[in-house]
Amino acid sequence: MPTDLVVIGAGPAGLAASLAAAARGTRVALVDGATEPGGQFYRQPAAGLGAGRPEALHHRWRTWERLRDGLAASAVRVLTDHHVWCVEKVSGGFVAHALLGPEQEEPAEVHAGAVLLATGGYEQVLPFPGWTLPGVVTAGGAQAMLKGGLVVPGRRVVVTGTGPLLLPVATGLAAAGVEVAALVESTGPERLARHGRALAGKLPEGAGYAARLLRHRVPFLARHTVVRAHGDDRLTGVTVTALDSDGRVRTGTGRHLPCDTLAVGHGMLPHTDLAEGLGCGLDGRTVAVDTEQRTDVPGVWAAGEATGIGGAALALAEGHIAGCSAAAYLHGTAPAPAPAALKARTRLGRSAAALEAAYAPPAHWPEQVTDDTVVCRCEEVTAGAVRDALELGAGDQRTVKLLTRAGMGWCQGRMCGTAVAGLAGCEPTPAKRPFARPVPLGVLARQHSQEGQS
Repeated sequence: MPTDLVVIGAGPAGLAASLAAAARGTRVALVDGATEPGGQFYRQPAAGLGAGRPEALHHRWRTWERLRDGLAASAVRVLTDHHVWCVEKVSGGFVAHALLGPEQEEPAEVHAGAVLLATGGYEQVLPFPGWTLPGVVTAGGAQAMLKGGLVVPGRRVVVTGTGPLLLPVATGLAAAGVEVAALVESTGPERLARHGRALAGKLPEGAGYAARLLRHRVPFLARHTVVRAHGDDRLTGVTVTALDSDGRVRTGTGRHLPCDTLAVGHGMLPHTDLAEGLGCGLDGRTVAVDTEQRTDVPGVWAAGEATGIGGAALALAEGHIAGCSAAAYLHGTAPAPAPAALKARTRLGRSAAALEAAYAPPAHWPEQVTDDTVVCRCEEVTAGAVRDALELGAGDQRTVKLLTRAGMGWCQGRMCGTAVAGLAGCEPTPAKRPFARPVPLGVLARQHSQEGQS
């Protein structure tokens, strides 16, 4: 089937972009690795689970219903279970290379005249002693279990780290009947107060979460952090300490909280692999775009968390603008995004920048990482090994990687890159990876053979 625009990622940004482009006469293919559209934010339980009230697990359910119904009524071709590992620029357009299904062994290709990247983001977790114990999960992972599987990660949970994601995770688990022993947030209220004007629009949402925490009697420990997880075969508890205004642990403030699950997250990072593979420029760690969400590669747009972590509402606005712009490019017309989307992007962009500044992880977190703490889980590289590399003269991530193998494993540094940079005392830098995910050698060999015959 001919395709004008391939949209990669079926979260809020990808859905909004697909609907906007399709409404303007563009033939759209929406590609996503999940079994259903929605992304992490609108993750749905499988139909076989018989969820009676799935809306109880979601924020802004009516927005999802409008997107879902609009997609069903549109001509958008939805390709789920397509795991895109590379987008290639070819004569006359682009080819998105994907692997099919849960096994990710069979290849598929989607040809289009233009590409819109709505690849989202992924969680950042900074290491601490005991973080590899069974029972320690990411905050987003705990939320995904609840939304997608209708299961809870444990009976007594501590939610910790920093960032706005912790609030819906803690309240969602509490509403599901889990005993949330504490919500441990390293940011103090004074940091949020500094950005009060930019965050004014977030106050009703924050107040709603605060009310739910009170209703479920969840203790909220601001300017605190978990410094150690305890247990032998699995998690049995954590040590929580207070932080001073500089982000250092206050001695004598530690206390033990028994729990069987720790849900931890230190913010989000954008997925930029596909954009980098196409040669798109970056702005720091995000994909750089202009006011129409265009990258600096002609025919390529980006929207949502890939261009900066900002939440679902901002992703919807950016996706709409990007979809309108891509459709105009393909049809040779002028883009005409809804004025409300333009205003929302400006307003929500200011809030996102303020949240990023307010919710930065504690500046001195590496001081609490003991030498025997595993930093790179794929290659089992410890913090002590990284520090040894620094003694040998390493001063950046790449040199540490060469000396220790940190970042050479299955995740290719996605999980440990920030931690290694923090221990090395340097700024984290995006790694240039040729593929966005592991690819079977047979698929690569088959593709090379086909190219040789053409």
